[in-house]
Amino acid sequence: MKKFGVIGPGAVGSVIAESLLQHGLQVHLLGRNAGEVRIERKGQLAESTLLVEELSRFETTLDYIFITVKGTQLSAVLPFVEKLSHENTVTIICQNGYGQLEQITMPHTYQAVVYISGQKKDQTITHFRDRKLILPENEDTIALHQLVEGSDLDIQISPHYLHDIWFKLLVNLGINSVTALSRNTAIVVTNEKVRNLCESLIKEGMTIAHAEGIHFEKSTVQAIMDIYDGYPPHMGTSMYYDQLNRNPMEIDYIQGFLYRKSQKHHLDTPHVDTVYSLLVASEIR
Repeated sequence: MKKFGVIGPGAVGSVIAESLLQHGLQVHLLGRNAGEVRIERKGQLAESTLLVEELSRFETTLDYIFITVKGTQLSAVLPFVEKLSHENTVTIICQNGYGQLEQITMPHTYQAVVYISGQKKDQTITHFRDRKLILPENEDTIALHQLVEGSDLDIQISPHYLHDIWFKLLVNLGINSVTALSRNTAIVVTNEKVRNLCESLIKEGMTIAHAEGIHFEKSTVQAIMDIYDGYPPHMGTSMYYDQLNRNPMEIDYIQGFLYRKSQKHHLDTPHVDTVYSLLVASEIR
């Protein structure tokens, strides 16, 4: 039986591990410390409790590794990933943003477009919605898809993977920026001025994508606003929770990535530039 490892017992990692375990697969959920996490869902009585093993003490070689820690923690876990891998281990990076693969030299490593919304408080995960990972099409990802087929984890193999990556970047660009800067939840998108800001950010993000050869229809703006409107009003984003907890945010892989691309192409993106600058300023201690 193939051995799976999930590094990072946060919301994304715990939901992935739960889905794989319930499918009868051999899964190890790995974190900084050993312990347990509990997954709950609003409106449902059933809960899951998962065992967390200490990453630094774990020594079993793994066939599949999901890295679900924040992008700001990637460099710290990579030595452990290398130690737990064999020459054919498939590694899936499950993080917001884009550009992380530039740090990794291991073969068979791919970045997923992640649609899993949840919150971790203490050792309790509240899973709000979705269990979807979108991956590029190749032999490794097709084999993974076959292994998890029939489970609750919705792994989709996309022939339009780069378009999917950029679409999620645009989704993150709007909602992550306004929730982090306002220190408020998704309820902020009910405000007209905030909605206008999100729409401006998305349009500028589309301009950057176009310069990079990724094209979106004008209807994309409304499609993303519809996604925001589907969020529970008191659901936070990863950057919102990081901002509240004074943890490093994934600015470099979302707003920073887009800012650098805009600068590269000499584009006029005042909203992206301003939001990026304010987010960077908010982390000055």
